[in-house]
Amino acid sequence: MGLFYTNKQIRKINFMIDQTQINFFQQHGAICLKGYFIDWVDKLRNGIEKLISNPSPRERSYTPKDGSAPFFQDLCNWQRIKEFEEFIYKSDAGKLASKLMQSNTARFFHDHVLVKEPGSSIVTPWHQDQSYYCTSGLQTISFWIPLDKVSIETTLNCISGSHKWNKLHKPKRFDGTDLFKNDKSEEVPDIDSNLNNYNILSWPIEPGDAIGFNFRTLHGAPANNGSLSRRRVFSARWVGDDAIFVDKKGKGSPPFDHLTLMDGEKLTGDDFPLIYNSNYWDI
Repeated sequence: MGLFYTNKQIRKINFMIDQTQINFFQQHGAICLKGYFIDWVDKLRNGIEKLISNPSPRERSYTPKDGSAPFFQDLCNWQRIKEFEEFIYKSDAGKLASKLMQSNTARFFHDHVLVKEPGSSIVTPWHQDQSYYCTSGLQTISFWIPLDKVSIETTLNCISGSHKWNKLHKPKRFDGTDLFKNDKSEEVPDIDSNLNNYNILSWPIEPGDAIGFNFRTLHGAPANNGSLSRRRVFSARWVGDDAIFVDKKGKGSPPFDHLTLMDGEKLTGDDFPLIYNSNYWDI
């Protein structure tokens, strides 16, 4: 006779994460999480459709010069898209982030929606997220949550162990120009020409799965031109106990221009709500 579970029991089973998984994330800087957000797929899809119909001023969509399908992006919309706000406060994402980051706390950093329409030739180049951000710290994680089936040919790729290289590479815009003026950081290495030199982690993904990766992990994603389906992704980014504000002296991504924090201060405030604290909530 088969086993049958209630939705509440399924959520509890999905949340279970063991020390082996934590160790894998800490060692490799990326991990595949199967089924952890299955209950949120429809809600996040609805939120994305609302966002596409009413994007924010931070929208960064790209239309390839070859005339293929566009790549929609928008950031920091959780305070105006109800479905995103509910995910942040009501899902187990904060607790999961805390466990994987090995942090007592999980503070939400920002959301990022990425939609590659079928046929889009846009390639997401290799980069590290933390190079773009107004924060530092080693306790970080981004949950890359696809809301459509993603094949191994079009999935996110992460370079194992790159979060431990102790360097931040120069952040670039999609057109190849530098994000910050007078940035002397080292360029991202030519990974595509030297694939055999790297241990690249990638996984086929079903809706409700997620790839979690450290902000310092080098990653990229192929074009969607071989696919007949959309690739809708909701990314939820988190920081831990050691997060501080870093003044990048320029328009970062996201552009938190309104912040009054001083360089080196703890990353706090209404934009970065504390969602989970193991000192007050049971693990």
